[in-house]
Amino acid sequence: MLYREFATQEEIDREYDPSKGRDPLAMPKLLEGWRERSEASRARYRATEDLAYGPTLAECMDIYHADGDVSADSRPPVHLFFHGGYWRSLSHKDFGFVVDGLVEAGITVAVVNYALCPSVPFGELVRQSRAAVAWMHRYGESLGVDPHQLSVSGHSAGGHLCAMLLVTDWEEDYGLPNDLIRSALAISGLFDLRPFPWSWLQPKLQLTGRDVADYSPLFQPCRVPARVSLVAGGKESSEFERQMLAHGEHLRGQGIEANTNTLDTDDHFSILDHYRPGGRFVEWIRGCHP
Repeated sequence: MLYREFATQEEIDREYDPSKGRDPLAMPKLLEGWRERSEASRARYRATEDLAYGPTLAECMDIYHADGDVSADSRPPVHLFFHGGYWRSLSHKDFGFVVDGLVEAGITVAVVNYALCPSVPFGELVRQSRAAVAWMHRYGESLGVDPHQLSVSGHSAGGHLCAMLLVTDWEEDYGLPNDLIRSALAISGLFDLRPFPWSWLQPKLQLTGRDVADYSPLFQPCRVPARVSLVAGGKESSEFERQMLAHGEHLRGQGIEANTNTLDTDDHFSILDHYRPGGRFVEWIRGCHP
């Protein structure tokens, strides 16, 4: 067996196909719709585009500012969103549409960009994601937000990156408090990387055995005492749900407050509609910022 009960690449590819239930020919139109909605969000809200959080061009983020009083004692909370694309495609510009409900709820949102495989090694994506959080904690006040009210979420590959943020030793590696992240929402995340060296993604990801060990959150201790919500779509392949449930058990075994939810009517893409104003992701994130 290559991974669990899967004996062939074809089986693994099928189980980790995010477009299950979708017409592959319709995917370009779906992504174009996301880009159009994202352009509308950048026009609708006060946005600071391509703010650098690191030295390379890929290390930037778009900030969507929540309006209101930004005095020292009432700055809005800040939320960082990490996009999907199986670590090898898409950018922050494709996902601005997720901010609408959060900004209207009074939360400033940073949609984070990061370099993609294979232009950089897999571990560089993790490093850049950590750098974005460290930058926001250190310099968020310059944006008018409260960096002590910081939460994160991510979709697919972004869900994996959020989980990696929780295994970071912020005190040892960054000189920051380990409780700097208040809450984390991982949507359709991948927490066990073992199947991917056997998949169609390997020529892009170029994962080594060391990468799989070091960057699988399922095999790492959680160092951040955040509230965690793990979500998968009921119309996704069963592996997305299984990975979600396994990681939830892993976190709860360490005393982390982690809930798991399968949204029966959603697939890998429709699940992001819960970021719309009044959506369940918006309400959960807002509830973590009393």
